[in-house]
Amino acid sequence: MSSSDVARQLGAHPLSLSGHVGFDSLPDQLVNKSTCQGFCFNILCIGETGIGKSTLMDTLFNTNFENCESSHFEPQVKLRAQTYDLQESNVKLRLTVVNTVGFGDQMNKQDSYQPVVDYIDRQYETYLQEELKIKRSLHNYHDSRLHACLYFISPSGHSLKSLDLLTMKKLDSKVNIIPVIAKADTISKSELHKFKLKIMSELVSNGVQIYQFPLDDETVAKVNTTMNGHLPFAVVGSTEEMMVGNKMVKARQYPWGVVQVENESHCDFVKLREMLICVNMEDLREQTHTRHYELYRRCKLEEIGFRDTDPESKPVRYDTHTLTLALVKLKCL
Repeated sequence: MSSSDVARQLGAHPLSLSGHVGFDSLPDQLVNKSTCQGFCFNILCIGETGIGKSTLMDTLFNTNFENCESSHFEPQVKLRAQTYDLQESNVKLRLTVVNTVGFGDQMNKQDSYQPVVDYIDRQYETYLQEELKIKRSLHNYHDSRLHACLYFISPSGHSLKSLDLLTMKKLDSKVNIIPVIAKADTISKSELHKFKLKIMSELVSNGVQIYQFPLDDETVAKVNTTMNGHLPFAVVGSTEEMMVGNKMVKARQYPWGVVQVENESHCDFVKLREMLICVNMEDLREQTHTRHYELYRRCKLEEIGFRDTDPESKPVRYDTHTLTLALVKLKCL
């Protein structure tokens, strides 16, 4: 739909300008304002202990985060969040990495997903309570809502575990899930290709909705279409550098050879980094707010009796007293 079509639907009359006015600088104004304020991005990493979550995050952001070693004997799943202030050129990014400690380590894994669901909901609830304040300060509020979930799949080469399917099904309406095959250098290319097809088939047959790179922006539609066909990404992480040819590269050394992290013929690390950070980070942030958070917010408001329309599909108007009682009830939930 063109802008003129939208204008007509809104009852606006399109006009032509006879000279320069200046509002074509609005995009530049937004860029300058956003650059000054900085950005935030929050990543949830889900996967069993030792699967390479911390190493991949270090490799993605080309730094060394504060990583605490976890044992395989955690009695229950815990979520550990760490926030860092990063800067690249003149752009500031407040990055929060949330790790699932002990995920899948318990004998009874049936409810391993519940602490993750509860954590995500708490971040939405905190944001909702900030929205409901009389004196709000959302412009400088530290948004802790999770924008992306990297779900680490064990490189078994066979099929997804029941825990993986159950967890992703519980989370797909709450967070943008990007599945990755961890330690992809442990299986052959032919096995890896079959494994990818098997994973996507199982996700579809079980109704799991993973994040699809958007196609509505024509500037990135082509590359996103191609990358959607590469899901799940098969990744290798390493912060160790070694000399390959005449340059230093991030790689893993094995008796049979060297796996280069940023060599696209070796793994999908570069594809993941481009899609997650360079191309679609803003869409992930937007989808979190307009889709996942709005669903949470709507359910909460409906829970206390708010409706947009009455049984006859007519708009509902609430008086101040009703709104006050409803907001008090919401804060007490």
